[in-house]
Amino acid sequence: MTGQPLDAAPRQQLSLLDSTCIIVGIIIGASIYESSPFIAQNASAAAVNMVGQWREFNQQAPLSLSGQATVSQLAIIGVWLLGGVLALIGALCYAELATAWPDAGGSYFFITRAFGKTLGFAFAWCEFWIIRPGNVGAIAFVFAVYAMKLVAPDVPPDPAAANPAVPALLAAGAITLLTITNLLGLQIGKWTQNILTLLKVAGLAVIILVALTLTPPESVATAQPTGDGSLGTALIMVMFAYGGWSDMSYVAAEVKNPAKNITRALLLGTLAVTVIYLLINIAFARGLGLAGFFSSQGVASDVLRARFGPWGARAISLLICVSCLGAINGMTFTGARVCYALGVKDPLFAWLGKWNEQRGVPIRATVVQAVVTIALVIGFGLREGGFKSLVIFTGPFFWGFFVLVGLALIVLRDREPDRPRLFRLPLFPILPAIFCLSSGYMMLSSITYVSEHLAWEAGWAVLVLISGFAVAWVRSR
Repeated sequence: MTGQPLDAAPRQQLSLLDSTCIIVGIIIGASIYESSPFIAQNASAAAVNMVGQWREFNQQAPLSLSGQATVSQLAIIGVWLLGGVLALIGALCYAELATAWPDAGGSYFFITRAFGKTLGFAFAWCEFWIIRPGNVGAIAFVFAVYAMKLVAPDVPPDPAAANPAVPALLAAGAITLLTITNLLGLQIGKWTQNILTLLKVAGLAVIILVALTLTPPESVATAQPTGDGSLGTALIMVMFAYGGWSDMSYVAAEVKNPAKNITRALLLGTLAVTVIYLLINIAFARGLGLAGFFSSQGVASDVLRARFGPWGARAISLLICVSCLGAINGMTFTGARVCYALGVKDPLFAWLGKWNEQRGVPIRATVVQAVVTIALVIGFGLREGGFKSLVIFTGPFFWGFFVLVGLALIVLRDREPDRPRLFRLPLFPILPAIFCLSSGYMMLSSITYVSEHLAWEAGWAVLVLISGFAVAWVRSR
């Protein structure tokens, strides 16, 4: 850290491959393994009920069992495709902003430029104290659970219920390890990300191939989804599974040939994940049958167990661990840039705005981010369900700031029409309006859920937001 020039700043060192691997690696975490059956059941039941009501209204015969299976399969594909389209629209919105202002900090910079320092600071404050630690910590806890299953396959489905200290410590250990990896330098951090991303994609490809070669159970043509289902609930879970593409904007200042590669990475990454998600769900439904898919408690494990026995289930635990590590590494890499940008723009946090030229990383911001995340993991994770509750209560803030970014695109188009835009979002303002509306729907859904499941962890999220505005007000005087 010696000999660092006073004007040390991010340099363009990330290739198109690096940038795409960051996006894919962050998006594909554990949701595709954990949530797919729940999403399939809800989407299928809602679609079958809607089609049934429509046929009844038109005095047509009820759906046959095979007809219900067809509707279910189309609903599963449809909800994941819709999620991919909405994610792509969001990615295109970010592509215009990030290529027009390839500045470290991403959303923080866009919100600040459009709405002023107070709202920009509120975003960075919440990102620093709850959103980023919550997202990283949540994935780290999933890693911990599957690491325990990898070592001892007979552990209970929720080992944290019996002894929450062990998963919390394992999660903290994973965060520490990957933080150290990123502190060693940008080259090591980015190649770690590339390798973990390629491994997780290869693993998913194996699952898809295995599932498609299994003999479909007879239930594939006769399965009936149970309950009323909810397309809204299914879409909420799908959108969470697609989360992460916006992190590309945080490293925009480090992308080679940003005029082309930022947009290309956002498009390639989001489209690649959409295709993977569609294929894996089609494979799950075919390999296990709809009934097996709906009822599965470990859908990927069930697929590989059907082909390879118990060792197949253990292989899935390893793959999920790799997938989680890739997401943690990517979020550690990108999240530190928000802390760094806050330090560069805000004199109060200038001590965070230091860039190590030799290693190509913001060392102080990376360390502080890890300390806050580990503190929350230990503080909330030692109570059963505590950290999960904390993450849930950050949802309204996460989606609310997305609404602000969408509005920022509209505001900046109007306020700075002559700003060179290397990529201009087509169908303006329709696409940013869709992005704002979909994010607003997610925000309201999160608020509704939080209001129905109030717990003391919500106090931390509210306290962070209030204190952020208080600090912003004090520093403006």
